[in-house]
Amino acid sequence: MKIFNNPNITKIMKTYNKNNKPTEKVKEIEGTKDKIEISPKAKEFQVAMQAFKQLPATREDKVAEIKQQIESGSYNVSGKEVVDKIIEGIMMDKKI
Repeated sequence: MKIFNNPNITKIMKTYNKNNKPTEKVKEIEGTKDKIEISPKAKEFQVAMQAFKQLPATREDKVAEIKQQIESGSYNVSGKEVVDKIIEGIMMDKKI
């Protein structure tokens, strides 16, 4: 159905247009910017991690010393030292 030149529709549209007010611009709210604060403990940890990353993966001097002792036959480890290291390793695994 098409409506052309209907006086009632014209009246309704005029009323609608009178009540239809333009929207007002709302002031933009200035938002606070996010900021991060790092605790002193975290800063210390960061410094320690950087120092740790600079360490070599293996201690070449220690490895060379032990190799020399093994080749010369003077490398002796007591059973107590072996057991202590095993227990220490188990205890470290349980803490983590």
